[in-house]
Amino acid sequence: MGDENLEYTKILKALMELPFQVGKTLLADFLNGDYKNKSITKNNLDELHNFDSLHWSKNRIYQEIDKLITHGMIEFITSDYNRFVKVLRLTIKGQNEIIHPTLPKKELKNKIKFKRTEVTEKDKEIFEALKGFLGEYNDEQKKAIISKADKILCVAGAGSGKTTVLTKRIEFLVKYRGVSPEKILAITFTRKARQEMERRLYELNVSNKVKVHTFNSFCEEILRKHGNKIYGRPTKVQSYADKILAMNMALGNLGIDMEDALQSYFTPQQRKFKTGNQLANSFMNDCFSVMDYFKVTGEEEYDFSKNVDIKNRHNAQRVYQIIKYLKEHMTMQGLRDYTDQILDATKFLEENTSEIPEFEHILIDEYQDVNAMQAKLINLLKPKNLFAVGDPRQSIFGWRGADINYILNFEKDYADSEIVHLTKNYRSTKEIVQFINHAITSMELPDLEHHLESEDTKIKIINFESEEAERDFVVKKILNSKIPRDEIFVLVRTNRQLQELSQLMKKTGISHILKTDEIQNSAKGKMGDITLATIHAIKGLEAKKVFIVGCNEQNFPCKASDHPAIEMIKTDDYNKLEEERRLFYVAISRAKEILYLTYSGKKRTYFITGEMIETIEKDN
Repeated sequence: MGDENLEYTKILKALMELPFQVGKTLLADFLNGDYKNKSITKNNLDELHNFDSLHWSKNRIYQEIDKLITHGMIEFITSDYNRFVKVLRLTIKGQNEIIHPTLPKKELKNKIKFKRTEVTEKDKEIFEALKGFLGEYNDEQKKAIISKADKILCVAGAGSGKTTVLTKRIEFLVKYRGVSPEKILAITFTRKARQEMERRLYELNVSNKVKVHTFNSFCEEILRKHGNKIYGRPTKVQSYADKILAMNMALGNLGIDMEDALQSYFTPQQRKFKTGNQLANSFMNDCFSVMDYFKVTGEEEYDFSKNVDIKNRHNAQRVYQIIKYLKEHMTMQGLRDYTDQILDATKFLEENTSEIPEFEHILIDEYQDVNAMQAKLINLLKPKNLFAVGDPRQSIFGWRGADINYILNFEKDYADSEIVHLTKNYRSTKEIVQFINHAITSMELPDLEHHLESEDTKIKIINFESEEAERDFVVKKILNSKIPRDEIFVLVRTNRQLQELSQLMKKTGISHILKTDEIQNSAKGKMGDITLATIHAIKGLEAKKVFIVGCNEQNFPCKASDHPAIEMIKTDDYNKLEEERRLFYVAISRAKEILYLTYSGKKRTYFITGEMIETIEKDN
C-alpha cells in the first residue's frame, strides 16, 4: 500500500494537532499552507508539523473531510465558543484510523476487473437458428439466455431487462435443453420480486414445478420439513405483536423507561414530526436491526458499545443490554426471525448433508445484495450450474450486511465463468442515460447505451433559498403536471424529508403512497397516486417523471441518520461514501423521461459532477 493512499490521514492528524476547534475552511487552509487565512499567522499555526502537508485542491479536501465524516472518523459539533457555529472534531474511530488505516482496503478502485462480453460469429449463428425464440432480444441478452457455461454472471445495468433475461433463460433450459423443471431453483430477495418472477414464468408457459423462492421462503420450507429434528419443539416466526411484547419485557426487566430512552436516543431534529408511538416503533426496529446485523455478519459478540464515542456510549450500552435480552427471550419462547431461518436451515444442512436438496440449475437475482450467510447457503447447495444477475452500481445495502465483494469476486470464486454485460437501457431516454453514466464512472464498468429517444425529455438542476421553497416548488409542479400521478416519483434521502413533504402534500390535497426503508404503506395511498419514497425503498421501480429533493452536501452523502444505533455499529467492512454515491445513481436511474434535482443551500452535492452538468448544457 503506497503512501499516496494514506494522504487522507493528514486530515485526521491535523485535527489532532490543532490547538483549538476549527471548521472546514480553516482546516483546508492549514493543510494547504494558505497564509491568506489570517488565523494561521495570528495563532502561529504555521509552526505546527502538519501545516502545508497536503497539496490537494480545497474541493478535494472538503470531499475527503465529507468521506471521513461519513465513515464516523470526524464529526460536526457545536462550537464551545459560539452555539451558531459548527466545528469539526476527531472521533475515537478517527484516532484509531491514524494508527491502523482501514479505508484504502475498502476502496473499490482496481477491484472491478470483469471480462468484457464477446459475441462470436458462432454465437450469431445460434442466435439465427433460434430467432423465433430469441428474436426480440439484443445480442448480450441472447448470449446470457442460451450460454452453455456452467457459471454465468450477468452484470446488468439499470433498466437492462435483467429479470426478463433470467426468466427467459429458465424457459430456454426447460424447452430447449430438456432440464426438468423440478431441478431448477430461482432465488430472489423479496416476496414481490418472487411473485413477479412466477407471473412471468406463467406467461412464458413454463411449468409451475420450477422452484421460485426468496432466501427466506426457501429456508422456511426446510424448517417446516425438518422442524422437529432442528428445534425439538414447536417454534414460529416472530410476529410484530411478539416484537412489541419482547421489547416491553426487555425495558421492564432492565428498568429502562421508554420515554427516557427515546429522549436520550433521538435528537430533537429526529423527534420532529413523529409521535411517541412512531419513535418507540423506530427505536424497537433499530434494536432488532442491530441484533440482525450481527447475525448476518456472523459476529457472536454483540457489545459494540466499546467502539463508540463517549457521547453515544450510554445509548450504545443500553441498546446492547436490550438486544442481549431480546436474543435470550426469543430462544426461550421458541421465536425466530427471518435471519434465524437462514442460519438454522444452513446449520441443519451442514450437519445433515444427505438432506441438501439437489438442483441442476440455480439462478439468483440481485446478486449484488448477497450477504455472508446467503453466500454460505449457496455454497452448500453446490450448484453445478449457477446463473447470477446483478449490478455492482446498485449495491446499496451494505449497512444491512450485504457484501458487494460477492459479485465483484465472482470470477475468482468460480473459475472459467462467463461474464455477460447487459448494457442496453430500455427505461430511460438518451439524455438521461448519458447523465447517469457520468454519475458512476469511478467504477469503470461499461457505459449504458440508450434505446429510447424522446423530444419531451428534460433534466433540471435547481437551487432554492430554503427547504420550504424547494418543497413548495415540487408540490406546485405536481399540481400543474399533465403526467398521470402514478408516473411521478418524489424521492428523498431521509425519513425527515419524507415526513415534511408528506405533510405538505396532505395540506395541498395530493394523494400519495408513502414508501420508507421499513414500511411500504399502501394504506396511505391508492392506485393512481404519486409515490413519495426514500431511495432505498424505490430500488427496481421506475417512473416517467422523477423529483430528487435535497441534492445538497447535507444529504448526499448523508450526514444525518434516523437510526442512531445502526450508525453506532463499528462497520469496517464496506465503504459508506461509495455506497452513498451508488444510492444517488439508483435515484437518478429511476427516471424515464423527466428528472428534477432540487437543492437548497450554497452547495449542491458533489455527486453531481462537472461532466453531468456538461451533459445538461449540451442538450439544452
